[in-house]
Amino acid sequence: MRRRDMREIFTFTIDPADAKDFDDALSFEPVSDSGQSYSEAVFYQVGVHIADVSYYVRPGTTVDDEAYKRGTSVYLVDRVLPMLPEELCNDKCSLRPGEDKLCMSVIFTFEVPVDADGTPLYNNARVAKYKVCRTVIRSDVRLDYDEAQSILETANSLHDSCQTRKRHVNETETTRKRDGNGSGECREETGGITEALVTLNALAAKLRAERIAAGALTIEQDEMRFRLDEHHHPVEIYFEHPNEAHHLIEEFMLLANRTIAKAVGSGRPFVYRVHDLPDGDKLEAVQAFRRKMGNRVTAQTIDLLTIRAQAKAVYSTYNIGHYGLAFSHYTHFTSPIRRYPDLMVHRLVEKYILTGKKISMTREELEDKCEHCSACEQEAAQAERDSIKLFQTIWMSDHLGEVMDGHISGVTDFGLFVQLDGNRCEGLIHISAIGEEGEYWQHDEKNYRLVCENGKGKQKSFTLGDPLKVRVIRCDINKSQIDFELV
Repeated sequence: MRRRDMREIFTFTIDPADAKDFDDALSFEPVSDSGQSYSEAVFYQVGVHIADVSYYVRPGTTVDDEAYKRGTSVYLVDRVLPMLPEELCNDKCSLRPGEDKLCMSVIFTFEVPVDADGTPLYNNARVAKYKVCRTVIRSDVRLDYDEAQSILETANSLHDSCQTRKRHVNETETTRKRDGNGSGECREETGGITEALVTLNALAAKLRAERIAAGALTIEQDEMRFRLDEHHHPVEIYFEHPNEAHHLIEEFMLLANRTIAKAVGSGRPFVYRVHDLPDGDKLEAVQAFRRKMGNRVTAQTIDLLTIRAQAKAVYSTYNIGHYGLAFSHYTHFTSPIRRYPDLMVHRLVEKYILTGKKISMTREELEDKCEHCSACEQEAAQAERDSIKLFQTIWMSDHLGEVMDGHISGVTDFGLFVQLDGNRCEGLIHISAIGEEGEYWQHDEKNYRLVCENGKGKQKSFTLGDPLKVRVIRCDINKSQIDFELV
């Protein structure tokens, strides 16, 4: 099948600063559209380009068998265990700038109405049409998230100053006429990347607002990162918070995933990413706890409980929708370098959408593969959590005896888990070390607390979310366990 040549279209990638494999890129181009439904509108062609791993990795080959066995890449603190050989994931398939690369793409045409002054009304933007196709691209720019965010912030600052200037010009009409150049227009000549990022960011904001209005969960968590020395010893813990650049990429990847799932339609065996409804009893317990605690409980604590009440997202041929994203159809299409289900989806897209051929496996066989990939994903996630816990323990071992502020992040019948506020390392205060000698503490599971009745008829308690001051007393690196005591 002939590929669509998009090497002359402005294209870029945004990834973490330390990323080595770039499996997605965006292209941006203002276009005209004779089929416009608005009398006054502007049109933008936005391409979501995904590395065409299926071109290189064929079913039944040794590389494919090993990729399926692994199911996913595993991202540990100090290393990556890739799903594919590095020659593929970091070289042939990686969408590096200045190199011709093969992609599976979804090309969207956005229709944006404009007001009487010609200002685009992004809140009324819509996808007028789309096309799924194989392409060849050449990325022009490689950005990390901080660089992209800096461009957006600079553009926003310039826009604000332009608005201030326009107001000032309108208020000083006589001066504007005397100077002869007070049109109030302010333009920035910095090339295509600024225009692309600003426009795509506005479109992404519209997409995000639609998801939230439809009921999507919006719980965001900072990503814990470690800075290691030359001996792979952690010397700093820091956090990356999602910003506009993260949201921009996220929304267009979500759009591509949802579009592919809908394009395949119903009635044909397909790999969906599904998320079942949460546990109703657990959610009601969370709401009851919030009502009871009022302002004494933080939003962070409620978010933690809400996450714990959620079902796990899995892969399945049975489409039940995605509760967390509020999508009726959803799949994983955008990361075939690091997720085997995405590679499966690419192969299905080729047959269902691009060539019209039938797949060679039954729904039951495809479901077995989905279950295998879901299990691999959960194992990888556990390995990543274990890696983080290990490096937290190593880092905390350099801080034995120090007193730190934290809050209760878990309540069990054997003690309290406390997450430190500064570095978010979590440790245990064993129940034997709580209270005074002779006190008997009980686990009140319904109210997320430990309670104790003292001899004077007064009740003492420790409740989820309560602030505590603790001392680091033990770090067992072999078991990745941190122990605290109350101060």
